[in-house]
Amino acid sequence: MVRFAAASALAALLALAAFSAASIAHAAGADALKFGESIARANCARCHAVGVAGKSPNPKSPPFRYLSRKYPLSSLEEALGEGILVGHEGPEMPQFQFDTGQIEALLAYLGSIQKK
Repeated sequence: MVRFAAASALAALLALAAFSAASIAHAAGADALKFGESIARANCARCHAVGVAGKSPNPKSPPFRYLSRKYPLSSLEEALGEGILVGHEGPEMPQFQFDTGQIEALLAYLGSIQKK
């Protein structure tokens, strides 16, 4: 009987630990998405639509929710780290260079808003 109670307590403890880990991961993921969105809004919203709806202020700048139609989002990782610089017809895109945490958050956010 003692073994059964100990095994049940251990199973409950393991389930609680798994639930807690999943909750922490979800919270960290939500924080990364918020951070990525704030990066997009602060650096990109002047020209691009950075949310799930709306038009880009610069018609030549694609809305971020459609970027995966033109590029694999993972291909942006290197460009974001080394300094993305793309010319548009009209105003030039400013050069941005992000650190690893910013890149991960921005790519996570971009991935979360893509429309096929």
